[in-house]
Amino acid sequence: MGLRAEPGDHQVTEHSADHTAATFGDLFGGDPDGVWAAPGRVNLIGEHTDYNDGFVMPLALPHTTIAAARRRADGVLRIHSGSAPTGVVELRVAELDPVTGGGDRGGWAAYPAGVVWALRRAGHEVGGADIHFESNVPTGAGLSSSAALEVATAIALNDLYGLGLGMQRVAQLCQEAENDFVGVPCGIMDQTASACCTEGHALYLDTRDLTQRQVPFDLAVEGLRLLVVDTQVKHALGDGEYAKRRAGCESAARQLGVPALRDVPFEGYEERLASSVADPVERALARHIVTEDRRVEEVIRLLDAGRIRDIGPVLVAGHESLRDDFKVSCEELDVVVASAVEGGALGARMTG
Repeated sequence: MGLRAEPGDHQVTEHSADHTAATFGDLFGGDPDGVWAAPGRVNLIGEHTDYNDGFVMPLALPHTTIAAARRRADGVLRIHSGSAPTGVVELRVAELDPVTGGGDRGGWAAYPAGVVWALRRAGHEVGGADIHFESNVPTGAGLSSSAALEVATAIALNDLYGLGLGMQRVAQLCQEAENDFVGVPCGIMDQTASACCTEGHALYLDTRDLTQRQVPFDLAVEGLRLLVVDTQVKHALGDGEYAKRRAGCESAARQLGVPALRDVPFEGYEERLASSVADPVERALARHIVTEDRRVEEVIRLLDAGRIRDIGPVLVAGHESLRDDFKVSCEELDVVVASAVEGGALGARMTG
């Protein structure tokens, strides 16, 4: 299946909002207090650099998770997803705990439950809520369906309870929910992209100090489109491979004597990796991170110069690094990338 996506075009249509609100009424009775939405994302460049304190450049997709929600005063959280086969999940917010239970840790409900838990852990007096979710962000496709679910939950609760949180703080709390409640050691990129991307731009994010810059990314001016291709190959962040690679990167950073791989200078990096990182697998992981950070900087330089067409080879180099050094590609992805380039695409790479 091919998905044509214009960056930043993630408005919620009146029909989709009305449908979500109507389904809420069927489930919970009465109208929701409001309807909120958060988009999925695709990452232009900067893969696996976020948990290495590096640089990323995501952009929002038109695919969104919509949350119709209503505040409750009894400390009960009732959540339902139109994408899940289960019915309404009912939890008590005071009992949410990642160790002893109180949330469906192994299923979709852990994500919104984790957001409630993270907000309360941070000192925000969040009580109960009824929430119904509808989403057209593909799950397991590397488009951040979990982050969209988390951010939609957080912005709904932010408004319902008048928390006054800025969007970057929303992203941080959603990351904490996924790290500490769901148990997935993801970086900050996905949640920040879902919360902070703006129309017509890619978001340059320094994941160490969280500084942001909206970089103009108007493909239509150049007669170009972004094509996101679904290979139908599913992945799961909780399957252990993600955590294994993160641990390998952290081990390489310790051997190199730096806080994170982001701190390894590009100049002379090959000699430094060869002399300091004993395990060839960890050495390859580190090589990807160091060169990927450099690729992000190159893409920014080209976009700032108005040379959108010239970023294509940088994207292809990123895919080759993910395939050969980080070992996260697969045959289907490699075929899609090769076919796209052979068919006239300026550049292509895997994402997620």
